[in-house]
Amino acid sequence: KTFRPRKKFEPGTQRFELYKKAQASLKSGLDLKSVVQLPPGESINDWIAVHVVDFFNRINLIYGTMSEYCTEKSCPIMSGGLKYEYRWQDDSKYKKPTKLSAPQYMCMLMDWIEMLINNEDIFPTRIGVPFPKQFQQVCTKILTRLFRVFVHVYIHHFDSIINMGAEAHVNTCYKHFYYFIREFSLVDHRELEPL
Repeated sequence: KTFRPRKKFEPGTQRFELYKKAQASLKSGLDLKSVVQLPPGESINDWIAVHVVDFFNRINLIYGTMSEYCTEKSCPIMSGGLKYEYRWQDDSKYKKPTKLSAPQYMCMLMDWIEMLINNEDIFPTRIGVPFPKQFQQVCTKILTRLFRVFVHVYIHHFDSIINMGAEAHVNTCYKHFYYFIREFSLVDHRELEPL
């Protein structure tokens, strides 16, 4: 229920080319700190857009693979250990921060991100259509909430990740995510404290 089909980039578009460049860098075994850097001559917003969509796909897949272990019973509160609790708030149903179970939170999060990245007014895909002024703010909010998935998975479900033999993949994805958000200061350092 929480797994979403991958969002793809149209072949022949500039973002598709950026996506291919980012993927090739990752597969080449290069230092992750250097592969997140903006390629010369590329648009920062295009680079961020490509990564936000890619991180959504990857983190959605990570959560999807271990979601059977994250249930209403095992995770009645979306948290990162005893010290951190994450409440859901949006502009429609949940106007105030609301306590949800981890599976409910994850479902709301993935629906919300999918709605945003499919919105042409926020993530334009046509050449020549500019990004909105608040684009990086929206991406900061998306990435901050995606970081919380890592927090929850690492603190509450890492044993399941190890049992599946997926820890190398999860760790690499987290490192890539971490270096990217630090490179462009996209997530407040206080949000990073749980990990």
